[in-house]
Amino acid sequence: MIRIEKLWKSFGRLDVLRDLDLQIETGSVTALVGHNGSGKTTLIKCILGLDRLSRGAVHFQGKQLNGEVDHRQMIGYMPQLARFPENLTAGEILDMISDLRGNPRDSRTELIEYFGLQTELEKSVRVLSGGNRQKVSMVIAFMFDPEFLILDEPTAGLDPLASSLLKDRIQTDRDAGKTFLITSHMMSELEELADHIVYLHDGRIVYQGTILDLIADNQEPNLERAIARLMRAF
Repeated sequence: MIRIEKLWKSFGRLDVLRDLDLQIETGSVTALVGHNGSGKTTLIKCILGLDRLSRGAVHFQGKQLNGEVDHRQMIGYMPQLARFPENLTAGEILDMISDLRGNPRDSRTELIEYFGLQTELEKSVRVLSGGNRQKVSMVIAFMFDPEFLILDEPTAGLDPLASSLLKDRIQTDRDAGKTFLITSHMMSELEELADHIVYLHDGRIVYQGTILDLIADNQEPNLERAIARLMRAF
């Protein structure tokens, strides 16, 4: 699905991503982990085509990206903090996104019901709770039946029910062959959802493999402890 080769991204003299080699397998959930400033957001932007690479290559479904944006039609993206026009209602936001995309696979009606957003559609964004803003973002990420989804801290601000519904949806779609890249500071959440993990430190990949292997390699009882040990090593 995604293959990254010798990727460098620099801002002036600052190297934010350095010599990354990474493959994200189709039909898997990959967790992207690292301390604040490790390069996670920049890597996501490079995949989305929002940042141009300094060196190296990103391949999406076998095609090298060179500034094109067509591949975004196959990606669902949920940012850590979505910003919507405050004067629009939740329903108007979804209508606008649907009109902009013009995608016949629009499944917002089913998603609105699934995530329990029906009673919020007529409310302006400015009065929505943080959790309900997240639900709007969740609907947008999933509504065009994308093959690849990038979810950045997706459960932040969600109540336990909404969080459980989202996790169930991720697992169902993964089993149906969709591919996910997820960031989260909640290691228990990633241990529950992810197949593979990529740990970034100062713009370099210092670990990539399965979560089970990472736990075993560090001789720890769970992912949180294994990541803590890995962080101490750097």
